[in-house]
Amino acid sequence: MTLLFGAALLAGADRPSPQAPAPEKAHPAKYKLSGPFTHANLTIYLIHGEDQVKGKTFLTLKEALEQKKVIVHETQQVNELAIENVSPGEEVFVQAGDIVKGGKQDRVIAYDIILPAKSGKMPIASFCVEAGRWTGRRGESAAHFDANSAQAPTKDLKLAVRKDMAQRKVWENVAKAQMQLGSNTGGSVRDARSATSLQLTLENKKLQEATEAYVKKLQSAADGKEDVIGYAFAVNGLINSADVYASHQLFMKLWPMLLKGSAVEAISELKKDKSFKPVTADKVGAFLSDAEKGKENGKDISKRVRVTEQETAENLLYICRDKELNGAAVRKSYLKK
Repeated sequence: MTLLFGAALLAGADRPSPQAPAPEKAHPAKYKLSGPFTHANLTIYLIHGEDQVKGKTFLTLKEALEQKKVIVHETQQVNELAIENVSPGEEVFVQAGDIVKGGKQDRVIAYDIILPAKSGKMPIASFCVEAGRWTGRRGESAAHFDANSAQAPTKDLKLAVRKDMAQRKVWENVAKAQMQLGSNTGGSVRDARSATSLQLTLENKKLQEATEAYVKKLQSAADGKEDVIGYAFAVNGLINSADVYASHQLFMKLWPMLLKGSAVEAISELKKDKSFKPVTADKVGAFLSDAEKGKENGKDISKRVRVTEQETAENLLYICRDKELNGAAVRKSYLKK
């Protein structure tokens, strides 16, 4: 099937500021792009396509924790947690990069996984995004994790989790992000309760105010577009990453958190007093297409879920496939190396 990439113009004073529209061009992929939508040094393209799992719904981890339908258990093993869906009828999609707050150390989930209803405890690989603490924080349980409000916010951290799978590199990139964010927000973003906690850094008031400026300008780009199933973004004019989901509904549930993560990365990489040209739709299309060409290597995460990795010289693609839905790709995560 021919995949199309194009640029579309959105008008309106309260909309993110698009560039001049470009004509659609054929590419070896199955999506269309609209955009660019740009604020400061962050450029977003929306990815349009057909739902692959019509009528199928998932709770996100954030929703499930808020509704107390999922329990994320501390195992006292840094690189493995136990996760349990206690809902009698709803399924939960948990994605790599989800940060869970609490336990003995805040963690980031390493793999996408689908939790069936009444799943029982299931193991899930994780990495610590907080060094040093090994007790419960005041007001939080040391036995489980109560919240998911953020995704791993930088490409280097995502690569440390997904490609390198190295705890040392995860800690290094947490510290790097904290340093850069502090520099670009005018002061330290470390929290006295636990200076190494990435989660507490993401809750910093100055950082949240800076993030909100991006979100306010860009979040409405997806409004009213019923075929949007993902997005790609660039920072400082350079392609960063993209995510595509099996349905519009699932993407829209995740969109606010995904955008916030992209905004945090843009803030961390902000080059003050420097301008850039927003990345073109052609370059985004080439990025997606190249990643699809890599040789596929797979791993079963559960009886139901298989995650595959495809790698080229410049790009990575991770695909979460649901065996119960004929191998449908629930999430496709593209990363620029």
